Amino acid sequence: MSGPGDTAPEEGTPPARRPGGHRRLWSARRAPAGLVALLILLAAGAFLYDVVAVRARRPAPGWRRELARQLAGRPLDDIWVLTGAGAATALGLWLLLLAATPGLRALLPMRPTDPDVRAGLHRDAAAMVLRDRALEVAGVRSVRVRVGRARADVRAVSHFRDPDDVRADLTAVLDDAVEGLGLARPPSLSLRVRRPGRKGR
Repeated sequence: MSGPGDTAPEEGTPPARRPGGHRRLWSARRAPAGLVALLILLAAGAFLYDVVAVRARRPAPGWRRELARQLAGRPLDDIWVLTGAGAATALGLWLLLLAATPGLRALLPMRPTDPDVRAGLHRDAAAMVLRDRALEVAGVRSVRVRVGRARADVRAVSHFRDPDDVRADLTAVLDDAVEGLGLARPPSLSLRVRRPGRKGR
């Protein structure tokens, strides 16, 4: 039962979907798919031409006769048979791996603001943002930033300020910057600050 203040969804209105921002973006993989399709097309065309030629009572091409002779005369433990089988197996495993993994490792999924829109941020762009924010901290001379899927590594060099003070300010600034990236899974921060010519802590 519904009360007087309840509103029923209109007919034909699609149910609201939960945004899946934590899932990685999937690559279209146009290059591998196009290459496989081209190879299959060439092989199918060659075999189709051969079948049509034989049906038209024309002599079988030389490559077919040679292939049949080689297949009939070589044992299964021949090095060329094993090499061909290994290559075919490796190609099949590579295609299965491409089909089962999302790819696009350089893109970090962002928090969705609309269930129909999914966005990603490139790791290099995220690293550039963190680097620019870190350089705004007083006492920071240079910064190197590397952003991965789960962690952001920041290596800073300080000069005129105490490294502990610089580290505290950098931690606050970079925590805010990481949150401001809008990532679905913000990376954890790994920060090291050192003086010029010394190893970081």
